[in-house]
Amino acid sequence: MLQAYSSGVGYSFHFYHVLPGTHLENIFTVVNRSISDVCATCHIHATCQQSGGKSVCICNYGFVGNGRTHCQDKDECQIGASKICGNHTLCHNTHGSFYCVCLDGYRASNNNKTFIPNDGTNCTDIDECEESGLCGHNARCVNTEGSYMCYCNDGYKLQTGEHYFHQDGNIVSCKEIGCGSPPEMKHGYIVGNYSLLPGSAVHYECQEGFYSNEGKVSYCTANETWEPATLSCKGVDCGVPPSVLNARPTSVSGTTYRSEVTYECARGFLMAGGNHTAVCNAKGQWDGPDLVCKEIDCGKPLLIPHTTMTWDNSTTLWSRVYYHCKKGYYFNGDRNFSECTINQSWENITYVCKEEELLSNLSIFNETCVRWQRKTRRLGMQETYTFRILGQRLDEKIFSEDVIFNISTSEEKPKVCLDLNSGSNYVVNITAISSTNITVSVTLAIQTKDPPFPEIEFVAVKGSAPLLRLRKAEDQNGPISFYQVIVLPLDLQSTFICDSFAGTTFFSNTTDSKGYVAAEFRAKDVADNMSITLGDRHYYGKFYNAPLKLGEEYCVFLKIISEWNKVRTQSCAVWAQIKNLSRPLQYMTAVGLGSVAAVCLILFLSFSVARSCLHSSVHPPPTAVTCEAVHLSTTVHMTQAGIASSFLEAENVSLL
Repeated sequence: MLQAYSSGVGYSFHFYHVLPGTHLENIFTVVNRSISDVCATCHIHATCQQSGGKSVCICNYGFVGNGRTHCQDKDECQIGASKICGNHTLCHNTHGSFYCVCLDGYRASNNNKTFIPNDGTNCTDIDECEESGLCGHNARCVNTEGSYMCYCNDGYKLQTGEHYFHQDGNIVSCKEIGCGSPPEMKHGYIVGNYSLLPGSAVHYECQEGFYSNEGKVSYCTANETWEPATLSCKGVDCGVPPSVLNARPTSVSGTTYRSEVTYECARGFLMAGGNHTAVCNAKGQWDGPDLVCKEIDCGKPLLIPHTTMTWDNSTTLWSRVYYHCKKGYYFNGDRNFSECTINQSWENITYVCKEEELLSNLSIFNETCVRWQRKTRRLGMQETYTFRILGQRLDEKIFSEDVIFNISTSEEKPKVCLDLNSGSNYVVNITAISSTNITVSVTLAIQTKDPPFPEIEFVAVKGSAPLLRLRKAEDQNGPISFYQVIVLPLDLQSTFICDSFAGTTFFSNTTDSKGYVAAEFRAKDVADNMSITLGDRHYYGKFYNAPLKLGEEYCVFLKIISEWNKVRTQSCAVWAQIKNLSRPLQYMTAVGLGSVAAVCLILFLSFSVARSCLHSSVHPPPTAVTCEAVHLSTTVHMTQAGIASSFLEAENVSLL
């Protein structure tokens, strides 16, 4: 007979004697029934296992008993939480198992609330001080094992008198030791350091624009309170604003510190320069204004063709000039008078005196040329015309042109091009002499062209700043207004653009400025062939002629500027190049002159000694030898200095 026992790994087989005629399947049926009968008796919390060739019932993990009749829960926590769960833990038993939790102030290393320490999980301390503001204001947090403590910062203490505290829902605050923050002072501020302890003092000063004649100290008392400071800062008062010639104040914000007074020019005057605002300073004085008001002057009235003027020669504000058409002309326009306006110009009026149409369609082309249509009944015949050209410049009252000439033509549409100056206004009167001597007029405004290139003598120097000579240019393209001397680094010479360079001063706060205007001269102040020394530290116009830096390399441009009728034109030319700038020649000359003066002094002393010795040779004194020794010593000294003098050599021979 074969009997098999199931084990956890395999089966164990035993052989039995089988009678003849017994079926094998019946034998296996008996064996299986025997095994299943044992496992069927296992407790609900037990497992059937093979042990020693037999089937046995064993209680599951977490239970204890015989495995068949009873398996009861095993309390793993009874051996102690620290032994089964680890340090800083609590153990909780469950039916058939258990779990661990960390004590307050600790957290599990696996970041879960519960764990079973079969994976190496343990409880670590929680740093409560990582939480910002846990201890409140004026206190610091100190972490402890499983907890934390709060301590007041230096200079503070607990109201309870304790040294430390723990925020357990109760609001505990740290109070500042001493008198606390000093009292604020209106218009004042604290000077220097101070202590909050009793007996300390705080010193105050008044802010700018305020003053005080009283005490400026506050003391911390034994009761930890500040005595009230007696300091009282009063604002300065500048008093009545200053008067300005030909101006009046328009707004006054007050008379205290930083108060402002704004002025405007009186009626009939215009602002010619300066600042129109005065400010009360911290010393109780008004700064400014330096406003300059100039009386309005419109100059000569406008010229209107074919008119006579009734005018009292007044050119101030609201002065009036009346126009009247000459004989043979009639009025066509809005009114017959013009007034001097606040813009320093006469009003433009549409007063026109028209004549019988002997020549018509007078027009301008190419800026300086005129053409017209001849009278129909005289076509094909020679006609003589008288031209009278009257020119003026509004910005140059002394400029005046009055040219008269005749032309004869038989053309149907004559045209004449005139030689006119740029930057000027012209009235061209054309009179047909063979007609009734009635004149037709046209006005031309010739714009300013670029001034001629400066006529200069180019200078290239090394080591020192050159002396430049300025030649006056002709006003052939319009009136010249200014001459400017521009200094640039030499490496920027090729990129310089004449009409794009602004008038930057040496003291400009523009960070990207690479050059500056060293001098500016008004055209009327320029004398022909006048000299200019770069870096002489003088102001020319509003520009500073700054000294040049040693070792730097520069290029110098001369710019000529024309300004007329709100148009600005200019021309530039390279004037000089300066390389390897060193100390000026005057300095080296001064050193040389000092050396020559020293040599001359030595020669004079030597000559005096020689003459003394020569005089004493008639009656030799006892010290003659000494005198000669002195002379020889002086001669040796002069030789060492490299100075030769025939006069001294002759004296030496006579002495020997």
